[in-house]
Amino acid sequence: MFHIAGMEKARDGILPGRRARARGALSNAPGRYEGRGLARFDDGWEAEEARLVRTEVRVERARSAITWNRSPDLPFDRSVNPYRGCEHGCVYCFARPSHAYLNLSPGLDFETKLVVRPGIGAVLARELRAKSYRVAPVAIGTNTDPYQPCEAQWRVMREVVEVLAGCDHPLAITTKGTLIERDLDLLAPMAAKGLLRVGVSVTTLDAGLSRRMEPRAAAPARRLEVIRRLSAAGVPVRVMVAPVVPGLTDHELEAILAAAKAAGAVGASWIMLRLPLEVAGLWREWLEEAEPGRAAKVMARVREARGGKDYDAEWGKRMRGEGLFAELIGQRFSKAVARLGLDVDLPALRCDLFRPPGRRGIS
Repeated sequence: MFHIAGMEKARDGILPGRRARARGALSNAPGRYEGRGLARFDDGWEAEEARLVRTEVRVERARSAITWNRSPDLPFDRSVNPYRGCEHGCVYCFARPSHAYLNLSPGLDFETKLVVRPGIGAVLARELRAKSYRVAPVAIGTNTDPYQPCEAQWRVMREVVEVLAGCDHPLAITTKGTLIERDLDLLAPMAAKGLLRVGVSVTTLDAGLSRRMEPRAAAPARRLEVIRRLSAAGVPVRVMVAPVVPGLTDHELEAILAAAKAAGAVGASWIMLRLPLEVAGLWREWLEEAEPGRAAKVMARVREARGGKDYDAEWGKRMRGEGLFAELIGQRFSKAVARLGLDVDLPALRCDLFRPPGRRGIS
């Protein structure tokens, strides 16, 4: 079913007639590091059932757990990634280009060819035991969502939380997944000790738009319910209006903040739409098909906030953009969070309770 690139194909390797049901990306161009391209062709033998683009999970035995960063515009220096790729399929996801390092496409491969890392909890415990380790909050969900659907089967995030909870290590989680509710037996006690903070991403309150733009993520109303349930359990939740999509979702900024506040959120943040590397082409392709009447306006606003380009990765600008439109979004956000009481400075996560994990499980 594969042929070297050069044969006529549809949408960068998607078999003609193939159904990408509930997927974000519309194409599957090769990753930027691949030396050659592959194209599918129909030889007439593929069964109808095989035409569905299904999720595949590959196992990676992790040799390390903690990923370090030195980015000046991120509030953390370490993270853990239980998964590579994300089945939520958010077409705008800035993490899509990371799949190219696996010689996979940032397009459909990113949301259909996932890498799961079972056993990463034990690897993390070993790294936390190192004499050189110095405690600071671990951020999880900053690349791909740790509570994406396959977590229900693989429970890799559960492994990680068990290790961190067992040694009183501070943790910050970002998610739009409902499976976080499953782990409240571990998360609520961590929150009570001042060890936990959660950010829940709410991009839009429009269920139809959400379904098209982030097809396998929880519906907006369900995410608000996640905020409500976590808050009721004593977990401090920050609503993340991320990304703000110029010309498509920016008008919802105040409504999202108000709905999250009503659900129990105690803080808020926002990030402008980011289109690094392959994401720009995937986004434009989706926009032309899903929102043809607004596509030109959206891209004009995006470029207005990015110095005339689809994206500017410069530190200090990549999260918020620049120019009049970006400044107006920032002003609207500041006024809304002040009015709603979401501009509170939350206390820093505690680091003084940490004790290294024992060699046989957690001491």
